[in-house]
Amino acid sequence: MSAILSADDLNDFISPGVACIKPVETLPLQRPQDSSNAYEVTTEDKLPVEAPPPAQITLTDCLACSGCVTSAEAVLISLQSQEEVLHTLNATPPTPPERLRRQDPNRGGYSGATENHNSEILGKVFVASVSPQVRASLAATYGTSEQEAGWMIEQLLSGPQGLRSGGKYGNDFSWVVDTNAMREVGLILGAAEVSTSLGSLNTKTTRGTEGDAMTRPKKPILTSACPGWICYAEKTHPHILPHLSRLKSPQALTGTLLKTILSKSFDIDPAQIWHLAIMPCFDKKLEASREELTDKYWRPRPPSSSSAPLAPIRDVDCVITARELLMLAESRGISFPAISRRPLDPSSRIPFPDKKLDAFLFPQHKPLDRRWNTGGRRQPPEPAAGSSGGFLYHILRTQQALHPGSAIHSIRGRNADVIEYTLVKPRPSGTKIGRDGNNEEVLFRAARYYGFRNIQNLVRKLKPAKQSRMAGARPGGIRKMTGKEDPSVGMDYAYVEVMACPGGCTNGGGQIKVEDVGSLQGVRKEGEAQKQWLARVDEAYFSSTDDDTASSGVDVDEEGDVTMDEAAEDDVINGISTRYVNGILEHWAVFTGLELDRLVRTSYRAVESDVGKEKGRETERVVELAGKIGGGW
Repeated sequence: MSAILSADDLNDFISPGVACIKPVETLPLQRPQDSSNAYEVTTEDKLPVEAPPPAQITLTDCLACSGCVTSAEAVLISLQSQEEVLHTLNATPPTPPERLRRQDPNRGGYSGATENHNSEILGKVFVASVSPQVRASLAATYGTSEQEAGWMIEQLLSGPQGLRSGGKYGNDFSWVVDTNAMREVGLILGAAEVSTSLGSLNTKTTRGTEGDAMTRPKKPILTSACPGWICYAEKTHPHILPHLSRLKSPQALTGTLLKTILSKSFDIDPAQIWHLAIMPCFDKKLEASREELTDKYWRPRPPSSSSAPLAPIRDVDCVITARELLMLAESRGISFPAISRRPLDPSSRIPFPDKKLDAFLFPQHKPLDRRWNTGGRRQPPEPAAGSSGGFLYHILRTQQALHPGSAIHSIRGRNADVIEYTLVKPRPSGTKIGRDGNNEEVLFRAARYYGFRNIQNLVRKLKPAKQSRMAGARPGGIRKMTGKEDPSVGMDYAYVEVMACPGGCTNGGGQIKVEDVGSLQGVRKEGEAQKQWLARVDEAYFSSTDDDTASSGVDVDEEGDVTMDEAAEDDVINGISTRYVNGILEHWAVFTGLELDRLVRTSYRAVESDVGKEKGRETERVVELAGKIGGGW
């Protein structure tokens, strides 16, 4: 288990279930009664001298059981820590990408062959991805900008004074990717998913297909980027599965992109690519361990002569958090605040093997386009978008662009983590005013629910009505409501952004806490509450630079395809060109020869409880799951 993780760190922690197959606490062993003397009184000398050691709970145990109703089961994880990163770097011979022979780009699609051109090279290609929330946490801690915090991370992972300066093989990470790139992909796909949902009636799903990747989600569509929320829904509320967005999270999209493009480009097995994700939340470790997010779901499987199936290869091999990143530096004797806050020397940069994706993932420096704020560095999110990726906000802005003259109104709920949004447009003159006396027509309704206390209210509203057994009862059944609930509220939403952590992803369990800041800065700080500290992290997250040179993914296209500068102004929403991103997606599918849906969509399943079932089934499921997941779980 991560050395810094405990239940106290998880502000959205509910409680462990009483049906856990491996309880956190164990009772002293009981001696069997001697049947020869049923009335013998136990004396002190016959009591056990020592209590048995606590039960060891692994990730496999956690994923194979539905007894817990926690939003952050990462408290049970024993791997995926900075120690695992160091172990892998020290145990693996280096494989610099420049040593690998490039595959002919004109060669067919992804073959999925087990024997590859570069299979004789036994090392790994190391690549990392970093979320903007992690950079914001580090920026607030060390009084720097979010961009400079990102450069510090790159210097640690890839710089000459970083991880490569120690260890057995001097390994480092060939590429450090900003997950904002694939977040933009998720925003475009999410807006398209909602538009498709609005243009069609909800269709009934057959039993057993509620969470299938290719099944269209029902309204209201619920965000699926938060693994804590997904784990909770799968284990306790399977009726929610038909509503979940089928799109992968930015972490998962980044992992799939890196594994597919690099393995195809260098003609190596995906297992030779080791992907580290640095995220704000411990739940992301659970997401990376999902079988649905492995090559099994996108890689064509060649006929195997062996009867044993090939072990799936995870798209994300390891996840660490902001605090674990600092521990990673400390383990190598590196002072993170002393790391250079400048970008790496461009001469040392290894170009990504595909030019179009290189421009998208690692935008070149160019002047900022002041018209749309699309050139230069990727546009930082607006505060109204929230700190969790801005999925809801982008969908609202997309719908607003489809209805000129409309406006977005927001109403706060019982607390700051519940907000309802409506897209309204004035009714044409002469039109009958609505029953509420309002002269505005509601075009689109959505909401934001953060934190499990609020999520439970949402889930309760979406619970199917029970069918009445009374003769002559209405077909719709009955719904048990509490006195304060309005049965109409929440049922007409088209989209709901759901996140487990109160305040959003900048408040993830793996972020640097206010009580850690003083020791990290080497000064004594008192009096600042977590709420004020989170406001500073949010400020760093929403901040932008005034540099005239920063990143853009759209200034060069040798094939003549559309670039951001050529995009029509009405095509750009929040600084993101829908046409350009769709072009990237099409290129990804063509390059790999895979269907786009297999690359960007995922599935969910109801996790059934083993409680009360035949004895020994728990162990069988753990073994079965461990075999599917692979990687020593």
